[in-house]
Amino acid sequence: MKSLRGLEFRNIVVRMPNWIGDMVMATPVISELRKAYPEARITAMCRAPICDLLKEDPEVDELFCFSKTGSFSRRDDKKNIVEKLRQGKYDLGISLTHSLSSAWWFWQGKVKTRLGYDCNGRHFLLNYPVPLPPNIERQHLVTTYKMLLEPLGIPLSNSSPRLFLSEKEVQDARVLLQQHGVTKESIIVGINPGASYGSAKCWLPERFRGVAEKLLANPDIFIVFFGDQPSMRLVKEICFGLGPRVINLAGLTSLRELASLISCCNVLLTNDSGPMHIADALGKKIVALFGSTNEMVTGPHRNGIVIHKHVKCSPCYQRTCPIDFRCMKQIEVDEVYRAIIERLEQSKSKLHITA
Repeated sequence: MKSLRGLEFRNIVVRMPNWIGDMVMATPVISELRKAYPEARITAMCRAPICDLLKEDPEVDELFCFSKTGSFSRRDDKKNIVEKLRQGKYDLGISLTHSLSSAWWFWQGKVKTRLGYDCNGRHFLLNYPVPLPPNIERQHLVTTYKMLLEPLGIPLSNSSPRLFLSEKEVQDARVLLQQHGVTKESIIVGINPGASYGSAKCWLPERFRGVAEKLLANPDIFIVFFGDQPSMRLVKEICFGLGPRVINLAGLTSLRELASLISCCNVLLTNDSGPMHIADALGKKIVALFGSTNEMVTGPHRNGIVIHKHVKCSPCYQRTCPIDFRCMKQIEVDEVYRAIIERLEQSKSKLHITA
């Protein structure tokens, strides 16, 4: 295989991951490519609506957004994706997904140099297949993504995920919070009680409520609940009767609005989820609850307290717990509450700690 080191690439397409959190964790790849190829045109190829999170990214020249496709999707959708790749005339394509379809699209789209991990039977579609790292389950996914750049002569760096918001987006989020009674002196705690992958990732709803009740003992604290449309009913039940300083925005925000609101929070309490990685990319303080997944691989990369009991069966990566959910049941309300208070104290917020 011919070495890619020292070669000049002018037109680069990066196939970004499909999940919100994974996509955010892949953003350092764009930063490293921009440093290595400052004159190149960089296109981020990403599924809608997740691609919206990259709209203000100054290091992306073009967003190639496409709708979800599958084996039974319309043939025209796939044809359009391939045709757009051909029109782009890319001399380098980097697949950050492990799917056969992404490699096939690059091959069909006549991307000249196709770089990706050698897995799922796609070796023959990649002219630069890279073996999966031997310690992939013991290193952060951010590192795994960046290691794919090593054949280009780009060394591993300590860069972290990042997202960009406009001043107007942040100001609009602040105005929305002000309409709910939040002032400049208020302490804002965000809570994200859901996770798209499945219930095995999620702490118990009554315990999220218990933490909220303890936090509300401080009259300066406002709580903003986040969630997608499928979690709306769950969040509504958690919030019921908690009072006016609890703002339920589950299912009511776009991804960019969600990110802008998270940027206004002093701390975010969350399961292992997309919003957790959004908060991390924005440099926010995080208390992250882990059970079925591995924080070494998908934990906050930059700044977060992780509570994980490491029971014998964890991480299992199941969507639903097949036994007694011991990994999450062992996480207590008081422990989570004090972790939030610790993060708030680090930001020198004025607090009244209850017993």
